[in-house]
Amino acid sequence: MKSFFEAIKDRRTVYAISKESPVSDERIKEIVEEAVKYSPSAFNSQSGKVVLLFGKEHDKLWDIALESLRKIVPAESFASTQEKIDSFKAGHGTVLFFDDNGIVEYLQKEYSLYKDNFPVWAQQSNGMLQLVVWAGLETEGLGASLQHYNELIEEAVKKEWDIPASYKLIGQMPFGKPTAAPGEKSFVPLEERLKVYGA
Repeated sequence: MKSFFEAIKDRRTVYAISKESPVSDERIKEIVEEAVKYSPSAFNSQSGKVVLLFGKEHDKLWDIALESLRKIVPAESFASTQEKIDSFKAGHGTVLFFDDNGIVEYLQKEYSLYKDNFPVWAQQSNGMLQLVVWAGLETEGLGASLQHYNELIEEAVKKEWDIPASYKLIGQMPFGKPTAAPGEKSFVPLEERLKVYGA
Protein backbone atom coordinates (compact mmCIF):
# COMPACT_ATOMS: atom_id res chain seq x y z
CA MET A 1 0.00 0.00 0.00
CA LYS A 2 1.33 3.42 -0.93
CA SER A 3 1.82 6.10 1.68
CA PHE A 4 -0.28 9.25 1.50
CA PHE A 5 2.44 11.33 -0.14
CA GLU A 6 3.39 8.54 -2.53
CA ALA A 7 -0.23 8.51 -3.70
CA ILE A 8 -0.24 12.31 -4.03
CA LYS A 9 3.00 12.24 -6.04
CA ASP A 10 1.87 9.39 -8.28
CA ARG A 11 -1.67 10.70 -8.83
CA ARG A 12 -1.89 11.91 -12.41
CA THR A 13 -4.45 12.51 -15.11
CA VAL A 14 -4.71 9.14 -16.84
CA TYR A 15 -6.77 9.00 -20.04
CA ALA A 16 -5.74 5.52 -21.21
CA ILE A 17 -7.86 3.21 -19.03
CA SER A 18 -9.56 -0.15 -19.45
CA LYS A 19 -12.61 -1.91 -18.04
CA GLU A 20 -10.31 -4.02 -15.89
CA SER A 21 -9.67 -3.20 -12.24
CA PRO A 22 -6.86 -4.46 -9.99
CA VAL A 23 -9.30 -4.43 -7.03
CA SER A 24 -12.91 -5.39 -6.45
CA ASP A 25 -15.84 -3.02 -6.88
CA GLU A 26 -16.44 -3.44 -3.15
CA ARG A 27 -12.94 -2.09 -2.42
CA ILE A 28 -13.54 0.88 -4.73
CA LYS A 29 -16.82 1.54 -2.93
CA GLU A 30 -14.97 1.45 0.42
CA ILE A 31 -12.44 4.03 -0.84
CA VAL A 32 -15.20 6.38 -1.97
CA GLU A 33 -17.15 5.87 1.26
CA GLU A 34 -14.10 6.76 3.37
CA ALA A 35 -13.41 9.82 1.24
CA VAL A 36 -17.01 11.03 1.49
CA LYS A 37 -17.10 10.45 5.25
CA TYR A 38 -13.77 12.01 6.20
CA SER A 39 -13.06 14.78 3.68
CA PRO A 40 -13.37 18.17 5.42
CA SER A 41 -16.14 20.70 4.80
CA ALA A 42 -16.87 24.20 6.09
CA PHE A 43 -19.09 24.19 9.21
CA ASN A 44 -19.07 20.38 8.83
CA SER A 45 -21.76 20.98 6.21
CA GLN A 46 -21.00 17.75 4.30
CA SER A 47 -22.47 19.31 1.16
CA GLY A 48 -20.36 17.16 -1.16
CA LYS A 49 -22.33 14.23 -2.57
CA VAL A 50 -21.16 11.34 -4.74
CA VAL A 51 -22.74 8.85 -7.13
CA LEU A 52 -20.59 5.83 -8.06
CA LEU A 53 -21.31 4.11 -11.37
CA PHE A 54 -20.09 0.67 -12.50
CA GLY A 55 -20.73 -1.55 -15.51
CA LYS A 56 -23.68 -0.65 -17.70
CA GLU A 57 -24.49 2.37 -15.51
CA HIS A 58 -21.00 3.76 -16.19
CA ASP A 59 -21.44 3.11 -19.93
CA LYS A 60 -24.82 4.83 -19.85
CA LEU A 61 -23.27 8.03 -18.47
CA TRP A 62 -20.84 8.35 -21.36
CA ASP A 63 -23.58 7.49 -23.88
CA ILE A 64 -25.54 10.43 -22.42
CA ALA A 65 -22.47 12.66 -22.77
CA LEU A 66 -21.89 11.54 -26.36
CA GLU A 67 -25.48 12.18 -27.43
CA SER A 68 -25.47 15.56 -25.69
CA LEU A 69 -22.31 16.55 -27.54
CA ARG A 70 -23.68 15.28 -30.85
CA LYS A 71 -26.31 18.05 -30.63
CA ILE A 72 -23.72 20.84 -30.44
CA VAL A 73 -20.52 19.61 -32.11
CA PRO A 74 -20.34 20.02 -35.91
CA ALA A 75 -20.54 16.68 -37.74
CA GLU A 76 -17.22 17.24 -39.51
CA SER A 77 -15.35 17.43 -36.20
CA PHE A 78 -17.39 14.89 -34.24
CA ALA A 79 -15.00 11.96 -34.74
CA SER A 80 -12.42 13.37 -32.33
CA THR A 81 -15.16 14.16 -29.80
CA GLN A 82 -16.43 10.60 -29.98
CA GLU A 83 -12.90 9.23 -29.58
CA LYS A 84 -12.47 11.24 -26.39
CA ILE A 85 -15.80 10.15 -24.90
CA ASP A 86 -15.11 6.54 -25.90
CA SER A 87 -11.84 6.70 -23.96
CA PHE A 88 -13.80 7.56 -20.80
CA LYS A 89 -16.39 4.88 -21.50
CA ALA A 90 -13.53 2.37 -21.90
CA GLY A 91 -12.95 2.66 -18.14
CA HIS A 92 -14.20 0.49 -15.30
CA GLY A 93 -16.42 3.09 -13.62
CA THR A 94 -17.10 6.76 -12.96
CA VAL A 95 -17.42 8.85 -9.82
CA LEU A 96 -19.92 11.72 -10.11
CA PHE A 97 -19.33 14.64 -7.75
CA PHE A 98 -22.15 16.96 -6.66
CA ASP A 99 -22.72 19.83 -4.24
CA ASP A 100 -26.04 19.99 -2.42
CA ASN A 101 -27.11 23.59 -2.95
CA GLY A 102 -29.90 23.09 -0.42
CA ILE A 103 -27.29 22.80 2.33
CA VAL A 104 -25.41 25.82 1.02
CA GLU A 105 -28.58 27.91 0.91
CA TYR A 106 -29.54 26.82 4.44
CA LEU A 107 -26.14 27.90 5.76
CA GLN A 108 -26.41 31.21 3.93
CA LYS A 109 -29.66 31.92 5.80
CA GLU A 110 -28.41 30.66 9.17
CA TYR A 111 -25.09 32.51 9.00
CA SER A 112 -25.89 35.52 6.82
CA LEU A 113 -22.64 37.25 7.77
CA TYR A 114 -20.79 34.62 5.70
CA LYS A 115 -23.42 34.09 3.01
CA ASP A 116 -21.15 35.03 0.10
CA ASN A 117 -18.51 32.56 1.28
CA PHE A 118 -20.58 29.39 1.50
CA PRO A 119 -20.66 28.65 -2.27
CA VAL A 120 -16.89 29.17 -2.38
CA TRP A 121 -16.33 26.96 0.66
CA ALA A 122 -18.55 24.26 -0.84
CA GLN A 123 -16.41 24.25 -4.00
CA GLN A 124 -13.25 24.05 -1.91
CA SER A 125 -14.68 21.14 0.08
CA ASN A 126 -15.68 19.37 -3.11
CA GLY A 127 -12.17 19.84 -4.49
CA MET A 128 -10.72 18.21 -1.38
CA LEU A 129 -13.19 15.34 -1.73
CA GLN A 130 -12.18 14.86 -5.36
CA LEU A 131 -8.49 14.74 -4.44
CA VAL A 132 -9.06 12.23 -1.64
CA VAL A 133 -11.02 9.95 -3.99
CA TRP A 134 -8.41 10.35 -6.73
CA ALA A 135 -5.49 9.58 -4.41
CA GLY A 136 -7.43 6.66 -2.94
CA LEU A 137 -7.95 5.17 -6.39
CA GLU A 138 -4.26 5.71 -7.12
CA THR A 139 -3.24 3.69 -4.05
CA GLU A 140 -5.05 0.69 -5.53
CA GLY A 141 -3.48 0.96 -8.98
CA LEU A 142 -6.38 2.69 -10.73
CA GLY A 143 -5.90 5.55 -13.17
CA ALA A 144 -8.41 8.41 -13.38
CA SER A 145 -9.08 11.83 -14.84
CA LEU A 146 -11.43 14.64 -13.89
CA GLN A 147 -13.94 15.80 -16.49
CA HIS A 148 -16.46 18.64 -16.54
CA TYR A 149 -19.41 18.07 -18.85
CA ASN A 150 -21.59 19.48 -16.08
CA GLU A 151 -24.22 21.76 -17.65
CA LEU A 152 -24.32 19.65 -20.80
CA ILE A 153 -25.38 16.42 -19.07
CA GLU A 154 -26.72 17.49 -15.66
CA GLU A 155 -30.42 17.37 -16.49
CA ALA A 156 -30.19 13.93 -18.10
CA VAL A 157 -28.00 12.61 -15.26
CA LYS A 158 -30.46 13.79 -12.63
CA LYS A 159 -33.33 12.15 -14.48
CA GLU A 160 -31.51 8.87 -15.12
CA TRP A 161 -30.28 8.32 -11.56
CA ASP A 162 -33.03 10.12 -9.63
CA ILE A 163 -30.70 12.82 -8.30
CA PRO A 164 -32.31 15.46 -6.02
CA ALA A 165 -33.03 18.79 -7.68
CA SER A 166 -30.85 20.64 -5.15
CA TYR A 167 -27.72 18.76 -6.27
CA LYS A 168 -25.33 20.61 -8.59
CA LEU A 169 -23.09 18.45 -10.78
CA ILE A 170 -19.45 19.44 -10.22
CA GLY A 171 -17.34 16.85 -12.03
CA GLN A 172 -17.01 13.36 -13.45
CA MET A 173 -14.08 11.03 -12.69
CA PRO A 174 -13.80 8.03 -15.04
CA PHE A 175 -11.37 5.41 -13.75
CA GLY A 176 -9.94 2.03 -14.68
CA LYS A 177 -6.76 0.04 -14.97
CA PRO A 178 -4.17 2.20 -16.79
CA THR A 179 -3.21 0.94 -20.24
CA ALA A 180 -0.46 3.52 -20.81
CA ALA A 181 1.68 5.70 -18.59
CA PRO A 182 0.84 9.42 -18.40
CA GLY A 183 3.31 11.92 -19.83
CA GLU A 184 5.96 13.62 -17.75
CA LYS A 185 4.76 16.40 -15.48
CA SER A 186 6.71 19.65 -15.32
CA PHE A 187 6.99 21.84 -12.23
CA VAL A 188 7.71 25.53 -11.84
CA PRO A 189 10.41 26.21 -9.24
CA LEU A 190 9.03 25.80 -5.72
CA GLU A 191 10.44 29.16 -4.64
CA GLU A 192 7.95 30.77 -7.05
CA ARG A 193 5.06 29.07 -5.23
CA LEU A 194 6.17 28.72 -1.64
CA LYS A 195 7.52 31.29 0.82
CA VAL A 196 8.71 30.32 4.30
CA TYR A 197 9.30 32.78 7.15
CA GLY A 198 10.48 32.26 10.70
CA ALA A 199 12.09 28.84 10.22
